[in-house]
Amino acid sequence: MNTVSQKMMKVWSSLGPRFLPFADAATPDLPLSRLLRLSLFQVAVGMSLVLLVGTLNRVMIVELNVPASIVGVMVSLPLIFAPFRALIGFKSDVHKSALGWRRVPFLYKGTMVQFGGLAILPFALLVLSGGGDSAQAPVWVGQVAAAAAFLLIGAGVHTTQTVGLALATDLSPPESRPKVVGLMYTMLMFGMIASAIIFGVLLAEFSPGRLIQVIQGSAVVTIVLNGIASWKMEARRRDNPNQVTAHPEAPSSGFRESWDAFIQGPNAMRRLIAVGFGTMAFSMEDVLLEPYGGQILHLSVGDTTKLTAALAVGGLFGFGYASRVLSRGADPFRMASFGALVGIPAFLAVIFSADLSSSTASALVFGFGTLMIGFGAGLFGHGTLTATMNAAPKDQVGLALGAWGAVQASAAGIAIALGGILRDVVTAYAPHGWGGAAAGYHFVYYLELVLLIATLVTMFPLTRRREPILMQGQLRGS
Repeated sequence: MNTVSQKMMKVWSSLGPRFLPFADAATPDLPLSRLLRLSLFQVAVGMSLVLLVGTLNRVMIVELNVPASIVGVMVSLPLIFAPFRALIGFKSDVHKSALGWRRVPFLYKGTMVQFGGLAILPFALLVLSGGGDSAQAPVWVGQVAAAAAFLLIGAGVHTTQTVGLALATDLSPPESRPKVVGLMYTMLMFGMIASAIIFGVLLAEFSPGRLIQVIQGSAVVTIVLNGIASWKMEARRRDNPNQVTAHPEAPSSGFRESWDAFIQGPNAMRRLIAVGFGTMAFSMEDVLLEPYGGQILHLSVGDTTKLTAALAVGGLFGFGYASRVLSRGADPFRMASFGALVGIPAFLAVIFSADLSSSTASALVFGFGTLMIGFGAGLFGHGTLTATMNAAPKDQVGLALGAWGAVQASAAGIAIALGGILRDVVTAYAPHGWGGAAAGYHFVYYLELVLLIATLVTMFPLTRRREPILMQGQLRGS
C-alpha cells in the first residue's frame, strides 16, 4: 500500500467513530457488520409498532369509524405481556435447550407469535370494513379478531425485543454494552422511520385491499429480518447442550430473589416511577396524533402516516444527542429531565396548530410539534435507560434492562388506552363551545403536560445527587 493510500485509510478510520453512530461499539470479536445484522430484529419491531400505533389506529378511527376508545384498548393490549419482560429475560438466562441455545428459542417463538398476529389482522380488518361477504358478520367478530391480532403482535414484539437485547448483551464485552444497547434502539428508530415512509408511499392512494397487502408484506418481512438477525448469532453448547451456557454474570439465585435485590437498591423505585410518569406523558398521544391530523387538520392518510416518521426522526436525533453528551460523563437524570422540558413546548405546538387559519402553517406547526415530541422522548428514554444500567450491579444488568422495559411498556399501554377513552368521553360530554371535535384531543394533550411536570418533580431529587451513579452500581456489584 502506497503512502497516499495509507493516509486515506487513517482518515477513514478516524472519521468512523466520530460520524457513524455507535461505530465504537464494535469489537474484534463482534464487528459492526455482525452488530448491524443482529439489530435487524429491532427493524422488524419498529415496523410492527408503526402499523399498530401509527397507520392502523388512524384507519380504524377515521376510515372504518371504530370508536377511539376501542382502538385505544386494542393498541394497549400488549400491556398484558409488558410486566413479563423481566421474567422473559431471566428465563432466557437459565433456559435449557436440546440444541444448546439459550436466546434463539425465545427469539424464534417471539417471531412466530408476531407473524401470527400480522397474519390474522387482514381478515379482522375485512370484517371491520363491512365489505363483500363480511357485511353479514357481526361487528363484534371483527373487533375480537383485531384485538386478538394486536395481542399476538404485542406478545411477539415484547419477547423478541427482550431476548434480542439480551443476546446483544451476551455477545458484547461489559465495557461496550451500553453502546450496543444504544445501537439497538437507534436501529429501532431507523426501522420506524423507514417503515413509516414506505407505508406512507404505499397508502397514498388508500383502499382496504392495499392496506391488507401492506400488512401481509409486513408479516413476511418480519420472518425474513428476524431469521437473518439470528442466523449463526448464538454459539451452541456441543459438549453438553442440556446444560445452561456458562456466563460470568448470570444470576445464581431465582427470579424472586434477584428482583427483590434489585428493587431494594438506592432510589430504584423512584427511578421506575419516573420512567412510568415520563413514558405515559410521551405515549398518551400515540393513538391520537394521526386521527387528530386527519379529523381536525384534514390531512390525508399518507400525510398522517408520515407523522410517525417525524416522531421517529425526532427520537433518533434525541437518542443520538443524548449518547454524545452522556458519553462525556453528563448526568443521565439531568438529560432525562431536559427531555421532559422539551416535551412541554412540543405539546403546546400540537395544541395550537388547530387554531391557525392557514392549512399549510397548521400542518407545519403540527409536524414540528410531533418532531419535538419524539426528540424529547428520545432524550428521556436514553437518560433513564443509562441511569438504570449504571445503577445496576454487575450480575443484574439484564434484569435492570428488563425492568426498565417492563415499566416503560406497561406505562405506554396504560397511557394509550387512557388517551383513546378520555378523547371519546370528553368529546361526547364536553360543553358547547369547548372546541367541538378538538376538545377531546386537547384534553389529552393538556393532561400530558401535567404528567411531564409530575415527571420533573419526581426526578428532581435524583438530579440533586452529588455522587456519580456509575460508582454506586460498581460498589453494589462488588
